[in-house]
Amino acid sequence: MIEVKQSAGDEWVVSVKSTVTTHHRVRVTKKDVERLAEGRPLEELLQESFRFLLERESNTSILPSFDLSVIGRYFQEYEREIQTRLQRAH
Repeated sequence: MIEVKQSAGDEWVVSVKSTVTTHHRVRVTKKDVERLAEGRPLEELLQESFRFLLERESNTSILPSFDLSVIGRYFQEYEREIQTRLQRAH
């Protein structure tokens, strides 16, 4: 289960409940939202981004604190894939 809560400003806390529960601080800029969310809610962008990550690694391997834009540095397909997923959610 993925739970998203706003912390302060552009910082969010994403909790992933699995065998081990992990908490991740994620910074999401307005630019990230405009580029990736395609008009979808920011919470949905974060949930789908974590689903994307969990398909590739365990929640205990996900960085404890990062900027959302960093995902694309590790996974080249991230931005294209996340935009496609969010468009499908319409």
